[in-house]
Amino acid sequence: MKLSTIRHLAALLTCAAFAAGAAAPALAQNNAAATDPGAAATQPNAAPAPASQSKAQKKAARKQARKEARAKRNAELKKLEDAGYSPSRNDPNYPTDLQNAQKKAGIGQ
Repeated sequence: MKLSTIRHLAALLTCAAFAAGAAAPALAQNNAAATDPGAAATQPNAAPAPASQSKAQKKAARKQARKEARAKRNAELKKLEDAGYSPSRNDPNYPTDLQNAQKKAGIGQ
């Protein structure tokens, strides 16, 4: 057998061993859930009955968080613009102008 063929076989066997080792804990958890009815409630993959309601609540919470973050960013930008910063201007002194506006507005560092 060629040396390259032996190396390829060794690499394949190593990958197979790692894959089997990684799958073993997951299979053990699934088997425990099947034998113990109380264990199904603690499994991360177990779906509770009101899953659609919790998904909807999570989605609404994420949407509300995005709205609050956007409002905060817009308010900060408004303060910076009132302090003299113009984001649409192509300015070679960009970092300095922004830092000066932050100091005036009391935002940032």
